[in-house]
Amino acid sequence: MGCGQCNRFEKSLCQKTDTPERSWLCPMLVAGNITRSKWPCCVTRATHPVRIACDRTGLVKRKRTVLDRIRRLWAGLRDGERSNEEIILLSLCAISIPSILPFGIVRLLTASYAAAVVDIGIVLSMIAVMSHVWRTGRTRLASLAISGIYSTGMVVIVYLHGISLVYWAYPTMVASFFTLPPKRALTINLTALACMVGLLSHAHATPTLTLATFSVTVALINLFSYIVFYRTHLQVKELNLRAERDFLTGAGNRRALQRTLMECASSSAPCSLLLLDIDHFKRINDQYGHSVGDAVLVSVSALIHARIRANDRLFRYGGEEFLIVAKGTPAGAASCLAEDLRALVERAAMIQQQTVTVSIGIATLRPGEPISEWVARADERLYAAKAAGRNCIQTG
Repeated sequence: MGCGQCNRFEKSLCQKTDTPERSWLCPMLVAGNITRSKWPCCVTRATHPVRIACDRTGLVKRKRTVLDRIRRLWAGLRDGERSNEEIILLSLCAISIPSILPFGIVRLLTASYAAAVVDIGIVLSMIAVMSHVWRTGRTRLASLAISGIYSTGMVVIVYLHGISLVYWAYPTMVASFFTLPPKRALTINLTALACMVGLLSHAHATPTLTLATFSVTVALINLFSYIVFYRTHLQVKELNLRAERDFLTGAGNRRALQRTLMECASSSAPCSLLLLDIDHFKRINDQYGHSVGDAVLVSVSALIHARIRANDRLFRYGGEEFLIVAKGTPAGAASCLAEDLRALVERAAMIQQQTVTVSIGIATLRPGEPISEWVARADERLYAAKAAGRNCIQTG
């Protein structure tokens, strides 16, 4: 967030005025003669959201107010800068810290030092996990850590206080299903339940009926949670699969392509792009109709699927364009694959009394090459193949 709209922080771009309360004035405010009511934050240093101070060397330092930091944090979550996993973990930590901390303080004041240490330890662990997720964005180990913290703290509290504090088992076990896959969460929760039942029956001599009631209710909570979250997991997986597939051809769409390209760019294995275009496809649509054109698209997609390997990926890149991501394939092998695909399409009888052909451009990923340049090279090779007379391949 900058000064008004200029977003500049250099000392040379701020004009000093005579009065101390207006010691730093936005240059846009001066140049544009903007009124104080339009940009009130730019008028005085005291009300500016980004306070500017210069050290002895003349370098600029920005001191953000607490309110500005809160606004930035909220904007980061609201505008989708964080993944769903990050938001869930951050939310659980943010809810758990103020919920558990008061109990730790009360137990500390009432000389229940062991329980207070457990509560404060959980709070400090949550703060550490929250900081880790916020700074790095890594959620896999953080999810396991949160579930382990919940389960360990719950078992220790039950060991210290017996059946009187088993109510914490219900929210903590449900929370595990928010952070972990259903099967893993169920395993951890049942393990924690077995530990608590053993402690309650031996260390605290809990009545059999009370122990049975606790065991059955906690087991039912876990069973119901598993069913709900497992079903939700399947639905999300199906929706994601549909969202990444072209409805007509069954090939992947641009969304799935971007994810696959990022995976290839982060891998050290060779990877090649084959950009394929059906020659004179507009003529096919004009002469035979769009239904025949759709049938040609489906047939070409089926031929490609039958030829490529299981680890290769096919995407519909445009109207009549397909893009193949050949993983672990150097330039020579990619050329052989492209020639096989070109010959397969040429031999296939898709339209009576007319041969359908394709042109293919090939580009192998270079070390450190941006994804956009990689795709652009494949597109250039495709245009070169079409300029060379179509029904051919070009490698670059």
